[in-house]
Amino acid sequence: MGKKILFNHCVCAAMLIAAMTVTACSSKGDSKGDAAQQGQSAYQLMKVKKGDRTLNLSYSATIRGKQDVAIMPQVGGTITKVCVTEGQQVRAGQTLFIIDQVPFQAALRTAQANVQAAKAQLATAKLEYDSQKELFNQQVVSQHTLSTAENGYLTAQAGLAQAEAALVNARNSLSYTTVTSPANGQVGNLPYRTGDLVSPQIPTPLTTVSDNSEMWVYFSMTENQFLSFTREYGSMSAAASQMPAVSLLLKDGSTYEEEGKIESVSAVIDRSTGTVTCKAVFPNPNGLLHSGLSGTVQIPTLYKDVVIVPQSATVSQQDKYLVYQVGKDGMAEGVLVEVAPINDGKEFIVTKGLKEGDEILATGAGLVRPGTKLK
Repeated sequence: MGKKILFNHCVCAAMLIAAMTVTACSSKGDSKGDAAQQGQSAYQLMKVKKGDRTLNLSYSATIRGKQDVAIMPQVGGTITKVCVTEGQQVRAGQTLFIIDQVPFQAALRTAQANVQAAKAQLATAKLEYDSQKELFNQQVVSQHTLSTAENGYLTAQAGLAQAEAALVNARNSLSYTTVTSPANGQVGNLPYRTGDLVSPQIPTPLTTVSDNSEMWVYFSMTENQFLSFTREYGSMSAAASQMPAVSLLLKDGSTYEEEGKIESVSAVIDRSTGTVTCKAVFPNPNGLLHSGLSGTVQIPTLYKDVVIVPQSATVSQQDKYLVYQVGKDGMAEGVLVEVAPINDGKEFIVTKGLKEGDEILATGAGLVRPGTKLK
């Protein structure tokens, strides 16, 4: 009986060991299968297609008013009244400053008196000349006496002309004491106040009047871009007239709500910078833009029927880019491509190296090597 129980225990132990061995082997085999399955990575592929894209060329820009007029005094004197405030909208002809008028009013009265005196002298000289001429005709006086009277008459005429010219100058000088705005616009800084002594030689203008109804936005493009636009449109004057509307990105990151138009392009390249100056005009109905601001002009450029690939499908190779095309037996083949100089940060426009229908790796190009099995 004891021997039978011992035998049964041995059999059970042997069966337990065999079961554990089979389980272990099975587990080991499954882990190998999972490892093999994990080692074969999945790759996202795509077929190259063509399409249309509109991309923006960006240029740093400075903003100026349509007309920025520095207001300088034309006569010297003490400011007796400042008639405007900073930032005020003014009309052409509106009074901005008044300079002490008393000395100029006195000068005007003196000039008027001088004119009256010159007229009296002229009348006297004419009477003398007429009298001497009559006497000369009667052979009472000599030719010398007549000539002397005539010269006196001519001198009196010149004296009257000089007095009248001085009167005009005196009137002008008095008018210059009222400093007016030459154009519609907005008043700038007012560095001078009532009581300040000013003259035509002051280093800083009395103020600046800026016509901000339209803003002139200046930017520069490189020589290569200049040549590209010239080839595309035939000439820069044609490019300026045919270019689409441009937008203005402000310093706070917002886009100005009004669109602008490129009005002119300089025909002279700056030798020191290798750039060409361009001017775009933007309407400013709400007065948001002010002279002196800066921003970025964006020129839309339309690319039609071009090859487009995601940037995730490329690897940078100096001035070119590498993509992996599905080649023979589904292996990765590296292809160098050229792309357009501008992009939207998500896609590249391929100008050379790929054609529509080519199958390429869509993502993770930086993790793949030539010969990697893609299919």
